[in-house]
Amino acid sequence: MSSYPRVTAKTEKLRENIDTAIRECKEAGIRVAGVIKGFHGIKEFLPVYLESNLNELASSRIEQLKRARDMGWTGGLMLVRVPMISEAEDVVTITDTSLNSETAVLEALNQAALKLTPNKPHKVILMADLGDLREGFWDKEEMISTAVRVEKEMPGLHLAGVGTNIGCYGALVPTKEKTEELIPIAREIEERIGRKLEIVSGGASTSYMRLTDGDMPEGVNHLRLGENILLARDNEVYHGHSTEPMNQNIFTLQAEVIEVKDKPSYPQGQIHVDAFGHTPYYEDRGIRKRALVAVGRVDIGDFNDIFPKMEGVEILGGSSDHTILDVQQVFDAGGEIKVGDILEFDLNYGSLVFLTGSENVHFVLE
Repeated sequence: MSSYPRVTAKTEKLRENIDTAIRECKEAGIRVAGVIKGFHGIKEFLPVYLESNLNELASSRIEQLKRARDMGWTGGLMLVRVPMISEAEDVVTITDTSLNSETAVLEALNQAALKLTPNKPHKVILMADLGDLREGFWDKEEMISTAVRVEKEMPGLHLAGVGTNIGCYGALVPTKEKTEELIPIAREIEERIGRKLEIVSGGASTSYMRLTDGDMPEGVNHLRLGENILLARDNEVYHGHSTEPMNQNIFTLQAEVIEVKDKPSYPQGQIHVDAFGHTPYYEDRGIRKRALVAVGRVDIGDFNDIFPKMEGVEILGGSSDHTILDVQQVFDAGGEIKVGDILEFDLNYGSLVFLTGSENVHFVLE
């Protein structure tokens, strides 16, 4: 069976990124939850995390956290998507901590924990929606009163802290001022329950900018880091913020060339829609040298999310199972691409998520 397409990961560079995140966060009094959902927590890449000094792994999918436990992980496990009521029993038996924003879910977790783990209360973090409009309490008084109820009326749960998400849906920038809005909520809850919260989780990878800029709001002591460890790309590309000393280009897609031919650059005939019901834009550049590689949209997601490493290779688009490349510049420069060659592509978070979720892609830890 062919070993392509495949995604490779550089072990040492990934390990260095994990260690860098732990070190820089520790210096600022911040604990790191290493988020593994960006690569689906697959068994091929997970060992780098299992061998790290992280004390907590996180994912939005329970099956990924269970895989980590089954492979020997003994540290904490955090579910970073609000639980479904239907999975409450799995949440309390498999994970240690979950992010929450609904009273009905908290009640279900409480009942499940009392029944299944009576000697180990399930830890919960209540999420505040600070404007990104994904999960979280919008009414802050509702959030505070819910926290008091968890503390006083739900013995199966332990109120571990509060948290927020900034940027994943509403595209907000996690500025110091925006992140700081979480602190008074935490302080008010502490006043009402009469003790200090263990966790004030200030966001995900985009919030790492506050740490490296040295203006993380005082009181934030926890971050949930995925992309910033895996790729260290988004803060630089989308926010113009240096990600040094993090390593980039840890993951590489390798795809095999299955056709190389001279073809028109504009479809010949009446144009309607492609296989996905869209009508793409085509530029007529005359006859061009084109190549197909055996990986497609079902594996990649969006062709704009992979980046050819070879100079002169341009991604035109593709279909479910093919990526179409303009390679004219390679040949014009005296190079060659032939059937059977392996072309390499850098990835971003979107393509990494799709590729590691595809059963047609092979994975190699180098």
